[in-house]
Amino acid sequence: MDTQASSTGAVGRAWSPPLPEVQGFEHLMIETPGLRTHVAVIGEGDPVLALHGFPMHWWQWRLIAPAIAAQGYRVVCPDLRGSGWTESEDPSFHAESQVDDVEAVLDALGIERAFLLCHDMGAISGMQLAYRSPERVRAIVQVSVPPGFMEFTPRVMPAFAHMPALLTHRPGRSLRYLFGPRYAAQPMTDSTIDTYLSVHGGPEIERAVTALYRGMVIPVSMRLMRGVYKRMRLHPPMLCVFGQQDGPFAEPTARRICRNHADHADRFELAFVEGGAHFLTDDRPDDVARLTLDWFARAA
Repeated sequence: MDTQASSTGAVGRAWSPPLPEVQGFEHLMIETPGLRTHVAVIGEGDPVLALHGFPMHWWQWRLIAPAIAAQGYRVVCPDLRGSGWTESEDPSFHAESQVDDVEAVLDALGIERAFLLCHDMGAISGMQLAYRSPERVRAIVQVSVPPGFMEFTPRVMPAFAHMPALLTHRPGRSLRYLFGPRYAAQPMTDSTIDTYLSVHGGPEIERAVTALYRGMVIPVSMRLMRGVYKRMRLHPPMLCVFGQQDGPFAEPTARRICRNHADHADRFELAFVEGGAHFLTDDRPDDVARLTLDWFARAA
């Protein structure tokens, strides 16, 4: 596969809509067949691939990536297919669309092996990469999403309550409801939500919402329910981090569904953060950065 990484600094392309300004990040456009992936990079050192959730983009890591970079890491934050400033020729998705894209970004940047930090939708691709190409993953921190070998229980079903609306998403319908108190323990400002949704008004992103859930999220969810990943072995060390106020994955439930982790993973741990819910990266960014750095240091 032909890949190319091009830097866009102050003299580079005009981003539409304008990129949110965060000091210290360099912005690249990674070109692969059919896809132009926007990537924000900060720091120097061992690579960390940070994969955002939905409906977010690279800016999700604005407070966490600099803290990790300050400890000697290079944090690479791509906008996944269908999100942010990444552009694709084909609006469709399949179960491994984004993990294929992620590997292409690693190849383009010459990264053979990386630490992974993933949230929400990004955890799908991170988990897939850890199972499919474990030699490329030094360790993985998965935020607000259980491991692929989780045991299903009715207690986790509320975690899927948002899916029907997204499967039938109508262009023009606001996604602001996803940032409500059900998912964020600390209220987000209108400015923060506006920044996350600034690129969701474009036609390509609008079409990608239903395509993403129908083509990727639902098929992967069905794999989870059928126990596909329970029959595989997870080799890279994994830490799953949850907010104590994340109802479906509050500590008692999370511990229960992961209780047989030794049967499925070489090394696995859980961590819980008070004062956080599903959008833990916004609720408690300092805690996410601290736990991530600790895990990378212990698991390296």
